[in-house]
Amino acid sequence: MIVLAIDPGSVTAGYALLQQEGRKIHYIASGILKFNSDDEFLHRVKDIYDQTMELIEQHQPDEVALESLIFVKSPTALIKLSQSRGVMLAALTQKFHQKIYEYSPNLVKSSVTGHGHADKEGIQKVLQQYLGLSNFKSHDESDAVAIALCHLLNKNSLTANLPKKKKISNKKMGNGLAASLAHKIKDKVL
Repeated sequence: MIVLAIDPGSVTAGYALLQQEGRKIHYIASGILKFNSDDEFLHRVKDIYDQTMELIEQHQPDEVALESLIFVKSPTALIKLSQSRGVMLAALTQKFHQKIYEYSPNLVKSSVTGHGHADKEGIQKVLQQYLGLSNFKSHDESDAVAIALCHLLNKNSLTANLPKKKKISNKKMGNGLAASLAHKIKDKVL
């Protein structure tokens, strides 16, 4: 199975492809997508979409993994990041409906390094030791490799850890906090 991981961005985005055969994980490719930063953001949208589609067609992955949005100090930067991520998702969902997975930055870090607050250099060091990779073009690229590795390390637990459907009670009040306190509320009202 081949996974494509993308670390979204509005000017650059990191991508990585890893393949899992049994228990072995192999590096295929990684790099960065550069979008024309001279253009207004709305003029970049087509470029973001086209480069994402080209990446899919060139590498034909089986699944896709993305990093979820992170807190950004600048609301404008967060809006642009969200919009570019949305454009990428629009391109990806055409072929990978229900085969797109999302991971929080802390889960990526803890899956790869064992520590949810590891820095970029710590992540790169583990990637070098585990996959033999070094000389990343940017942190976007190494982040994408880490997202792909996180997906492959966690993918088997994704379905195993799905919550079981709870039986819904026919009781009027249900089984939550309000139901357990209903008698006290009723006594005060009367």
